[in-house]
Amino acid sequence: MNAIDELTDCFARLPGIGKKSAGRLVNYILKADRVWVNNFSQKMASLQDKIKPCSICGSWTENDPCPICSNPLRDQSVICVVEQPQDVATLEGTHEFNGLFHVLGGVIAPLEGVGPDDLRIASLVKRVNEGSIKEVIIATNPTVEGDTTAMYIQKILSTISDVKVTRLASGLPVGGDLEYADKLTLARSFRGRINL
Repeated sequence: MNAIDELTDCFARLPGIGKKSAGRLVNYILKADRVWVNNFSQKMASLQDKIKPCSICGSWTENDPCPICSNPLRDQSVICVVEQPQDVATLEGTHEFNGLFHVLGGVIAPLEGVGPDDLRIASLVKRVNEGSIKEVIIATNPTVEGDTTAMYIQKILSTISDVKVTRLASGLPVGGDLEYADKLTLARSFRGRINL
């Protein structure tokens, strides 16, 4: 195996990158300016040293606590619970939510050996107990594991606090066709319908 094959295999391990895309990336790097390639490799090598999970919410940050947790202008009474740190950036991109976040670090998945103790659920409960939290919005993915995790969190929070627990609505995407929607999405759309 030569250096091209080795780097191609490295890129192919990244999510969403297949063997062909990995090969294209390697060929791009081979043709690119050496200064850019060196800068790119240095940034890649130092990424894990510079970026850490926020000690409060678990989102990726260079400064601890993260800019969201340390922003006094955000609504301190609402926490949005997400599965992964990248979900915070996705929701922030909508500019619809101005509260705090809490990253679980995954979902309950017994078949993969992930239970509630493997997630950041205890720290969520602690934040709810210690703060002036009025609402917890659960924004886990609409999967069996995401739903299981949401129900578990709802059950735990209902026994310790009078905090309101809500779940993001799910259903048909804007511009979507009923013809192409799966049965579970259609069922969720019916259950989550709203008054006009």
